[in-house]
Amino acid sequence: MTSGTERIEASFSVPPELSDQRLDQAVARLMPEHSRSRIQGWVRSGELTVNGEKRRPRDQVLVDDRVEVAAETEAEVTWEAEAIDLDIIHEDEHLIVLNKPAGLVVHPAAGHEAGTLVNALLHHAPELERIPRAGIVHRLDKDTSGIMVVARSLEAHTSLVAQLQERRMGREYQAVCLGELTGGGRIEQPIGRHPQQRKKMAVVPDGRPAVTHYRLVRRVAGFSHIRCQLESGRTHQIRVHMAHIRHPLLGDPVYGSRMRYPRGTDEELRSVLDGFRRQALHAARLELAHPATDEFCEWEAPLPADFRQLLDALSAFEERRSAS
Repeated sequence: MTSGTERIEASFSVPPELSDQRLDQAVARLMPEHSRSRIQGWVRSGELTVNGEKRRPRDQVLVDDRVEVAAETEAEVTWEAEAIDLDIIHEDEHLIVLNKPAGLVVHPAAGHEAGTLVNALLHHAPELERIPRAGIVHRLDKDTSGIMVVARSLEAHTSLVAQLQERRMGREYQAVCLGELTGGGRIEQPIGRHPQQRKKMAVVPDGRPAVTHYRLVRRVAGFSHIRCQLESGRTHQIRVHMAHIRHPLLGDPVYGSRMRYPRGTDEELRSVLDGFRRQALHAARLELAHPATDEFCEWEAPLPADFRQLLDALSAFEERRSAS
């Protein structure tokens, strides 16, 4: 069980889009896992400094200001360790790199207090109870599969958070979207809360800057298999951006449109499409600098069985249609 005190350590530079904002607002954007009131407390206590100096929550920050956090705070949640199998790709004293299956929630929350990735990690590596948020520095949606990195030491946590904030961590995804794209492209649209449906994200004028690059792997049976790379890490970013250009991900229950079956769809393909009940999105590749050695590291997570079955079914249908 995790409870009691958490040690929070972070260091990052203020990006251009947050320049001239209040200190507490800017840090809340950079560290969304922490409440603004908690951040204000760090500022007042001097546990959060700017360029090595104590500031007030309302003071403005400027681009490239160096924000450093070294705080101890009471944990807000209690998490239980659970014996849940993990698909570990790599681990050492600083990192755990794993392949998360679709359907596994990352963090315990209302409605998912147990059976999550965090519960499994605490059983596998009990020392994670001393790391902020049990070492989780980035998330995947419940029904997105693929590669994740977990900080196993405070040194690693500080390094990985900085790499994410400074956009030095490379992440590549594979996806299948509706419609046949003519090629790759770049989507630069701000993302924020949907103005009416607060559980959804959307492209909104006052949203946070977000950039997604996509590359066409192939067109198949009215769909497109693509690879995506992120310059930013906004909630549901690929799903929101692809829906914005009217090519939502296949199977997406939140941002997708009604399934458009290919012309002449037979029962074999219809069965696979109807049975694919999640967004067709997989975190396939991860690049980072090792926190202890600064060595360049890269790992890949193979496509899961349901994703491979989907691609195989689309290819087989196209061959059957061409032969008829």
